[in-house]
Amino acid sequence: MKIFDHPRLRKYTSLIHQDLSATYSRDLHKWLIVAPIIGVSTGLVITLIAEIILKWIWPKFLGFYIRHPLAMIPGLAVGFIIAGLLMQYLTPDPNEHSTEEIIRSYHEYQGDIRMWPFAPKLAAAIATVGFGGSAALEGPSVYAGGALGSWLWTRMKRLRMEPSDRRIMLISGAAAGMAAVFRAPLTGIFFALEMPYKNDLAHEALLPSLIASVVSYATLASFLGTQPYFNFSGSATFSGRDLLWAALLGVICGLIAMVFDITYRRARDFSMRLRIPHWVKMAVGGILTGLCGWAFLAMYKGNLVPIGPNYEAVPEILVAGHGAMELTLFGILKLAATLFSLGVGGVSAMFVPLFLTGGSFGAAFAHVIGQSPAVDLYAAVGMAAFLAAGYKTPLTAVVFVAEAAGGHSYIIPALIGAAVAYAVSGEASASGNQRWHEAVKTDKRWRIPVSEVMQRQVIPVDAGSSLKEFAGIGPHHPHAAYPVYEAGELIGVIATGSLRKAPAENWETVKVGELADRRLTPVRPDCELGEALRLLVGSKEPHMLLVTSANGELEGIVTKGDILSALSSGDNHSASQPEENPAGAKQASSS
Repeated sequence: MKIFDHPRLRKYTSLIHQDLSATYSRDLHKWLIVAPIIGVSTGLVITLIAEIILKWIWPKFLGFYIRHPLAMIPGLAVGFIIAGLLMQYLTPDPNEHSTEEIIRSYHEYQGDIRMWPFAPKLAAAIATVGFGGSAALEGPSVYAGGALGSWLWTRMKRLRMEPSDRRIMLISGAAAGMAAVFRAPLTGIFFALEMPYKNDLAHEALLPSLIASVVSYATLASFLGTQPYFNFSGSATFSGRDLLWAALLGVICGLIAMVFDITYRRARDFSMRLRIPHWVKMAVGGILTGLCGWAFLAMYKGNLVPIGPNYEAVPEILVAGHGAMELTLFGILKLAATLFSLGVGGVSAMFVPLFLTGGSFGAAFAHVIGQSPAVDLYAAVGMAAFLAAGYKTPLTAVVFVAEAAGGHSYIIPALIGAAVAYAVSGEASASGNQRWHEAVKTDKRWRIPVSEVMQRQVIPVDAGSSLKEFAGIGPHHPHAAYPVYEAGELIGVIATGSLRKAPAENWETVKVGELADRRLTPVRPDCELGEALRLLVGSKEPHMLLVTSANGELEGIVTKGDILSALSSGDNHSASQPEENPAGAKQASSS
């Protein structure tokens, strides 16, 4: 019809098209499809995990342990050995799991999670928590959701998913897992966004995390109901004096959390360096965790015990009338049990242990300052303060207390306690993979793939070569670092600065493989420059990135200099090297 050819109609149609293109320039509508799928998938898996642990396993062990306290020691040893064997023989790295694996994948592997050890890791988490480890369901829930989000990215490329979307789907899945397991969608959103950083948020994942969390929560609630695991009265009032006491409690919790964080990180690093089977470490951790539970019940009979998921401990702390000394000892032994459970490699996380420890210290504080009737108020402040300091998640801490309390009565005191504890605890964190904030990059050059700037002429070094032979490479190929091969397999990277680690007179006897950094940081050829530079300046600071194909073959290397040169020149191809086959270089020798 001629009406559709009218000049004014064509003009307005063009304007409408421009407006819609600008409105949907970020392609947000795809998350309306992707995020619900993540939410439903995660909700179903978390429902199963919650049923197995909280209905079928832990209640039976808890009742048996309370009747026979000494049984905690062999019971926990058996459960931890099962988890240790699963992790040692059915996963690539027994020390990588739960929230730490999600955080590390977000920062170092563009959100890529290997799925073949998915089931063994969940089974190990169930054994750790179900038999009484001082941990709870948030570890396997965050891992399961994050892993599912990462895996779904590989199945949804028809929706124009970009490489950077995988990190967003990883975080969205983690948010969905947290939201479902605590039946607290806001907590899930904030925890997942705060989790990767000590002082920032994963802003790009906000919308999909919100959608995935609500859908995941609704999925679990359709099976298990909407009643939260933790429920306060939520009706306490507070005065100006209470706010001052909340600040003091924040100082106390911040200092204790700082000491615990540092101790935990050192114990964890020590355990990872031990050259003994992982299941043996886990057995020792199970025995020590069991001793913590037995010691507490030997002094205070009752249903309060510092091991296991401990969801039942919240009403005990709030309304059961335990004294200040008993609550303080519970908090101390809960931290010790957490250290022994997770410091040796237990498969879970410590959100609930930190939450309960802060609650017990807060309730004890209420008794000490004058038999305050507002025990639940100070317990809530202690919970928020300890979470904020221990995990560097102040927003999550306050939101979680608000959702658990069923109202807003505790928000202001909890905010004060959390802020003070966060500041007092400094940079200490229970997570070894959290980072400081990263700058937002808007220049189009940041989106250039590394394949356009990488060095394709790779100079390999054999792990069996001596440092003297390695030093002889420098004059001919002056690079800052070199990939190291052993029996044709890429095993690590060695920097020229590593020569300083050994006296010159020992260079003939010390081998390159002894000083090689085996923490490889591979990226795909389509990894963007902004992402590559972020990986290079991360806390672990690799000397180079190894650009590998989908089947693991080395295609080239990228250094900071390569990226900065490309960005400064503005020429997408200026840093490219002549095409060569690095696979052939694998067989080259450094001599």
